[in-house]
Amino acid sequence: MEISTMAQGMQLHARLLKTSSQQDQTHSQFLSKLFTFSALSPSGNLAYARCILSTLTSPNNSYYYNTMIRAYSDSPDPTRSIRLFLTMHEEPGVVVPRPDKYTYPFVLKACGRLRDVRVGEQVHALVVKSGLKVDLYVNNALVHMYFGCVDSGNARKVFDGMYERDVVSWTTMIDGLVDNDRGIEAIRLFEEMMESGVEANEATLVSVLRACADTGALSVGRKVDGLVKEGSIGSVKGNVGTALIDMYAKCGCVDEARRVFDEMTERDVYVWTAMISGLASHGLCEEAMERFEEMKSVGVKPDERTMTAVLSACRNAGWIGRGLYHVRSMKKYKLRPTIQHYGCIVDTFVRAGQLEEAEQFIRKMVPIDPDVVLWRTLLWGCKIHGDVERSERLLKDVELLKMDSRDCGSYVLLGNVYAATGNWKEKAKMRELMNQRGLVKTPGSSRIEIDGNIHEFSAGDSRHVESDNIYAKLDEIEENVSREGYDPKVSEVLLEIDDDEKASQLLHHSEKLALSFGLIKTNPGTVIRIVKNLRSCEDCHSFMKLISKLYQREIIIRDRIRYHHFRDGECSCGDRW
Repeated sequence: MEISTMAQGMQLHARLLKTSSQQDQTHSQFLSKLFTFSALSPSGNLAYARCILSTLTSPNNSYYYNTMIRAYSDSPDPTRSIRLFLTMHEEPGVVVPRPDKYTYPFVLKACGRLRDVRVGEQVHALVVKSGLKVDLYVNNALVHMYFGCVDSGNARKVFDGMYERDVVSWTTMIDGLVDNDRGIEAIRLFEEMMESGVEANEATLVSVLRACADTGALSVGRKVDGLVKEGSIGSVKGNVGTALIDMYAKCGCVDEARRVFDEMTERDVYVWTAMISGLASHGLCEEAMERFEEMKSVGVKPDERTMTAVLSACRNAGWIGRGLYHVRSMKKYKLRPTIQHYGCIVDTFVRAGQLEEAEQFIRKMVPIDPDVVLWRTLLWGCKIHGDVERSERLLKDVELLKMDSRDCGSYVLLGNVYAATGNWKEKAKMRELMNQRGLVKTPGSSRIEIDGNIHEFSAGDSRHVESDNIYAKLDEIEENVSREGYDPKVSEVLLEIDDDEKASQLLHHSEKLALSFGLIKTNPGTVIRIVKNLRSCEDCHSFMKLISKLYQREIIIRDRIRYHHFRDGECSCGDRW
């Protein structure tokens, strides 16, 4: 008898209770089926499954406990998984099965979801004591757990110490590195995996394509695309196709993203969203909206991420009216606007200089309360547009530091707002507060891929092996652009130092170092692609426009906000970013 609803399951249970005993084999089979449905099916009932478990007089194997622990590990409260696991060790006077190699992966999954590394380490110790430290599946679960607890060091130790590794081991390690913002290591590990003869699967490809997207490793992404085209691994559909579109878009190759999209015969909402988002981030906003309309016309319903991509297109194009229309139209798709959707609207107002409208929009938001990011966006707009009066009022009215005292972004922004008004004393206070609370500003860094290798630079970096050549080239570049009218925007340096020092700091920003290296290492006419982790400053933006004209190079920079295609002295963003 197949069970598809709990009503059917309860009828079966009633019949079992009336007609047979627990010792009956048929009774055991049906009860096991009912228990499994109750515990693991989306239509099941965890509480009912637990009642069945508690009525068993002598579970003679670990199946029931393992299934219940597994169900709890996937539930909204994974702590119940750990509590039940502990009863397998500590229940006095009750006959319960001992944990086995099938028990530990589910318990470790619960620890990872809870990000409880302390309990995870204790379970790890029990694994060793139980003689299971050589078990492949338990080790895979340990790696996954440590990454879930943001402990990549211990994850790597477990992986390195494994006697046996399968594709799941490698994929778990690669995926964990990507999730922990260590994409370059993930790519190296993927290459090591391929050299070791382990055949990647589709999950591996999705993970490594995410790493390529994050780091700008276009050459590796193209190799993966080649493997897919050959048919040796995966196919251009589903998650792999979506990941390829995302990778190409984030590496600055919109034409390649379009090619993958056009080759896909099956397009779900994730594929459409990846394409719309990629077009929007590159400033191809009208095309993004055309794709959105096409998506709806073929019967694919947008989800929250689709609407975020649509609103990003409106933001990047400066379409305030269209943005408001799409937010209001979300109810047609049975979607409720989230803080991210409202954030796009606020950002659109701010970029247009409509600070009063932005403030009123934030204050009238319902039913969502504005978060610290929305207020920071408005304050940033005050700084950019020189609205000192509004920024000073907001600093008094909006207690950003109390809203999120552990977020260094608020301290940095407030310090910059004070510095922009010449209030160096208050800026110093912000720096002191950050020091007291152990907060560190995210350093700016830029990456560039040369001959398949990723090179990373930070501001004023001198660690690169070709540092002398890079700075010499940068001095040459500065001389050339100065003759073309380049004037460093020293107002961007919010430090109490003289203008010459400010100009020197601007010249040594990370993207300029990456650009200098790219001009040294690539042939004339080659496109230069740079990935930056923060928003580009106005000085670097002007600098890149001049370089694209002077050196006749196309320069594509991805910063935290969007993509900038610099050609012949112009930028695709239209100076809106």
